[in-house]
Amino acid sequence: MEANFSGTGRLPAPFLTPGSSSFMDFLAQHQPEMLPRNRQLPAQGVIEAPHGTTIVAASFPGGVVLAGDRRATMGNVIAQRDIEKVFPADEYSAVGIAGTAGLAVEMVKLFQLELEHFEKVEGVSLSLEGKANRLSTMIRSNLGMAMQGLAVVPLFAGWDVDRQKGRIFSYDVTGGRSEEHGFAATGSGSLFARGALKKLFRDDLTEGQAATLVVQALYDAADDDSATGGPDLARRIYPIVIVITDEGLRRLTEAECSEVVRAIHERRLEEPDGPRAALL
Repeated sequence: MEANFSGTGRLPAPFLTPGSSSFMDFLAQHQPEMLPRNRQLPAQGVIEAPHGTTIVAASFPGGVVLAGDRRATMGNVIAQRDIEKVFPADEYSAVGIAGTAGLAVEMVKLFQLELEHFEKVEGVSLSLEGKANRLSTMIRSNLGMAMQGLAVVPLFAGWDVDRQKGRIFSYDVTGGRSEEHGFAATGSGSLFARGALKKLFRDDLTEGQAATLVVQALYDAADDDSATGGPDLARRIYPIVIVITDEGLRRLTEAECSEVVRAIHERRLEEPDGPRAALL
């Protein structure tokens, strides 16, 4: 909703009326056509749109790591090689998107506004559990579009300030939420990524080892899933990796990602299919 200051110079009445701390409820009441779920779609046919995969996450004693590859596909075509699929939600949480890329990015922006709006209205931040529940509600509201092929299935991770640990939440297309312990993966390459995570995950990983683990999982997923893009050394396109600890959220720099990718790549050259090509 745009704020129109013409005439009196005051904000419109909806902005000054006390109401819910939910930004989505605010839009639903005053400008419902802006919500993705209220858009009119063709009655028949499947919409061809870029899709993003794969997202992985892993926890370690001091926090959690969330990462995603950079490929978006449209059928058998690579629609984009350097798409961003992992975004900060707020200071202590992040969300990775799998599914219809354009709709997923819009959902993330709306989720970011939802958390910011709540904090401004209530004066406190939502708990990590509350954030996970809000995201679940947003996914559930998109079910109608998902039934027409425009599904969004994110992975949510963050630092729980109350419990003092990193936590990971996965979702299904209906908004069903599950807390994952240790690691999680979603998207078309999740089956292969989960295999790598399951094989290499340990409870005592360091932050650096956890970052290496998620990049290794994406590497393995790209080996067997054409929709997942592996690290592209020639074009210098590397996975997006976000680390969340009690100090907040930090995205690994391109130099840091490059170092992790090159270390994995060198081990792969020495031992392409061996179990040693990971955290050693």
